Amino acid sequence: MPIQEKTKARDTCWLPEEGQGHRAEKVHISVVGNGLRLDTIKKLAQTYLPRVFAHVDIVDAEFANVIVGTFADLGRSERVGHQEGYRIFADGSQLIIAGDTECGVLYGFYEFLKKSQQGCPLLAMEAEDQPAMEVRMINHWDNLDGSVERGYAGKSLFFDNNAWAASDEEIVQYAEMLSSIGVNALTINNVNVHAKETELITEKWFPQLAKVANLFDAYHITLFLSANFASPMTLGHLQTADPLDRRVVHWWKTQVEEIYKYIPTFGGFVIKADSEHRPGPFTYGRTHAQGANMLADALKPYGGVVFWRCFVYDCLQDWRDRSTDRAKAAYEHFAPLDGTFADNVILQIKNGPMDFQVREPVSPLFGALTQTNYVMELQITQEYTGQQIDVCYLPMQWQEILAFDTHANGEGTNIAALLSSHQQHGKGKGVTAVTNIGNNQNWTGHAFAQANLYGYGLLAWNPEQCPRKIAEEWAKRTYAHLSAEVRQTICSILKRSWRVYEAYTAPLGVGWMVNTGHHYGPNVNGYEYSPWGTYHFSDRNGLGVDRTKIGSNYVSQYKQPVAELYGNVATCPDELLLFFHHVPYTHMLKSGKTVIQHIYDAHFEGVEEVEAFLEAWEGQKEAVPDSLYKHVKERLEAQLANAREWRDQVNTYYYRMSGINDEHGRKIYW
Repeated sequence: MPIQEKTKARDTCWLPEEGQGHRAEKVHISVVGNGLRLDTIKKLAQTYLPRVFAHVDIVDAEFANVIVGTFADLGRSERVGHQEGYRIFADGSQLIIAGDTECGVLYGFYEFLKKSQQGCPLLAMEAEDQPAMEVRMINHWDNLDGSVERGYAGKSLFFDNNAWAASDEEIVQYAEMLSSIGVNALTINNVNVHAKETELITEKWFPQLAKVANLFDAYHITLFLSANFASPMTLGHLQTADPLDRRVVHWWKTQVEEIYKYIPTFGGFVIKADSEHRPGPFTYGRTHAQGANMLADALKPYGGVVFWRCFVYDCLQDWRDRSTDRAKAAYEHFAPLDGTFADNVILQIKNGPMDFQVREPVSPLFGALTQTNYVMELQITQEYTGQQIDVCYLPMQWQEILAFDTHANGEGTNIAALLSSHQQHGKGKGVTAVTNIGNNQNWTGHAFAQANLYGYGLLAWNPEQCPRKIAEEWAKRTYAHLSAEVRQTICSILKRSWRVYEAYTAPLGVGWMVNTGHHYGPNVNGYEYSPWGTYHFSDRNGLGVDRTKIGSNYVSQYKQPVAELYGNVATCPDELLLFFHHVPYTHMLKSGKTVIQHIYDAHFEGVEEVEAFLEAWEGQKEAVPDSLYKHVKERLEAQLANAREWRDQVNTYYYRMSGINDEHGRKIYW
């Protein structure tokens, strides 16, 4: 039997595609009440339910076997107790999908759609859920010229040639995707706000942005913009952007007032300040709290919020200076300011102290802030993890991060708890992530990279979910038209891919070793003598960065017993050893291998794993549509070439440095 090709139009990803409706059950659905999100549900029902069920019609409630609405509109006394929560249950011969609010009902409908795709009988469906995290945000790094900083899925979805490029239909389809996985906020432009992008907060852009905000709002997604801290100078022709200057304060208040006249649902700003040559309050001798609070005050009358990024460090470091440690910067800048930020300021803290490496510890800022709102920033786009050429399923990494115990309030204070709205300590608000979306037909460049976006949404909703099961769910929904064996092959690749990528790249948490600028492929000393603070300090005796008490003392930023765990070479986890310690090549790991032998073994084994990925995929050639088969095969072949280059460069470099042979006598170039 011929294998069905996926549609050539923009991919529906995990949502049902046309021509798939096969379930025999008849669905007579009624959406009760009127409202923006209820109207959205009606459209979703008309679009997607016929792609699952052979017979669907929209009827009055008295004739329905599926009834959708708020508890109030349905005349029921039950409540979930959360504005985004929902309940799905059978009541006699009818299935009820209800929530306290329209947005809760919307999420309930998506759960109903998922269960329908999975084949669950209508009256057997049962669910009650609400999101763990209040903020579940996406950041685009799109520029008005159509480029995407760290983007690997084509050009910008939104912009081209300094103009708006997306159709309403594309925005709606994208909103459907994001809303279906629980995303409730997004920015559409780069945090590095250049000259043209600075104009996004001016009147020339307001009509278009108002239209876009309304399209997203129908799906319970709030529009934010990245803004230039120096906008009063660039746009207002002031001589300063000092946050305490009355003229600057007035300019921002006037500008924000104009934004809300056009866009009453506007969420606020994301700000990158005093970082990598971006302007900020440090220019004027002010603190980041003073800078953020000035903007927060302008937004407060309208319910707006400032997301203030904590990615602040000296990017002009002298590599000779061992006393300066980039990893310490965010904590040093922001921990002393705890309690001084306005209530509508949310600090945006990267998951680790460096920059989205394949392995780094969790930032010690989490748990250190007890009187300040914050979110964790993740990176879905694969800047340092294969750039959507190499498959790297990141929910496996994120799950470990979310499970990390900060001991901020004693044992059991993990990251997931700190970020969740029901947590008892601190003021964590949720997560945000740099997206992997572009204008490619499949949205994400690599077809399998869709799983990273899907997994992000599901973990933001419920950080206790198993990433392995998320991969299986994504594959079953996305490739319902393929066999269980094909889906098992895909899932097997995904579940192993992060560890495999780690194996053939920088060893034991030391990070970097990538080509400068674009960050793809190996270059062991690429950043070693740069001003970016990204060093491995390899010499003839050993490698790694000493961040103990006798080194940079970065470990002291953690709570006990975490600081002691990381600071002691005997207890430090192997996978982070070189992030915290400079050790000899002959240092014995807990695995029973020396550091140098681990480097050799991991890089040989990483390549062998990628070879196995490719072989497994080639074994499914007859069971996969030709276009998908070729697409994935080409990416895996490129990944294999990359893995081999990493293996040979890293192993050769450390063989030359150490002069120690591989115990197994494998080929190492010299």
